[in-house]
Amino acid sequence: MNAEAVPSDGTAAQSPRLLRRARVHAALGDPARLAIVDLLCLGDAAPGELGRQLGLPSNLIAHHVKVLQSAGLLRRTRSEGDRRRSYLQLAPEALGELAPPALPAVRRVVFVCTHNSARSQLAAALWRKAGPTPATSAGTRPAARVHPRAVAIADRRGLELDPRHTAHVADVITDGDLVIAVCDNAHEELTGQSAPDLHWSVPDPVRLDTDAAFDAAYADLAGRVDRLAPAITPGDTNG
Repeated sequence: MNAEAVPSDGTAAQSPRLLRRARVHAALGDPARLAIVDLLCLGDAAPGELGRQLGLPSNLIAHHVKVLQSAGLLRRTRSEGDRRRSYLQLAPEALGELAPPALPAVRRVVFVCTHNSARSQLAAALWRKAGPTPATSAGTRPAARVHPRAVAIADRRGLELDPRHTAHVADVITDGDLVIAVCDNAHEELTGQSAPDLHWSVPDPVRLDTDAAFDAAYADLAGRVDRLAPAITPGDTNG
């Protein structure tokens, strides 16, 4: 699954969804407006109530509310009790615009590093635990076995990892895979149909060969998996 080329004329940076997201981010760039959104995440409030809770005069509240409404973050409803009174509500769909768009349907995720002995193995094991999309790993110059420290940290973290299995990218990558290079060498070496769709520049823990280095690589990979997994739409795994 090679990622689509990004247009060189800047049109990708002017897409309607990206422009909407930029307006929302800009509206939230003021501490007072962010505080208003925080309060409205918990419940609706009249402008005067917001002013009292935040210690802001009515003219400033009116200004901030106008900016947030223009960005599509707030809507105003009329009280069913006192029709002269209105309440502000958060528009949750607008907050959803803050998240990056989901990636196209992915049949499988393939993590690649040089020796397929540490980073790619741990990343695939983390991914299999994170969600429904299948994952595997490969190397550009695979080692004979998985590094013992990678096996040990996988055991400590409750991850499934076969210590005897490594593989070459040529035997693993197929059409429909999302290929993620988890080392700089693999990212720079692989070209053509095998070129990675994404690159995670994770330092090689084998260079130092210490528990601390492997713990740092694990933490880096775990954070990246947690951030990417919600953006992946599972594809057909039967093809």
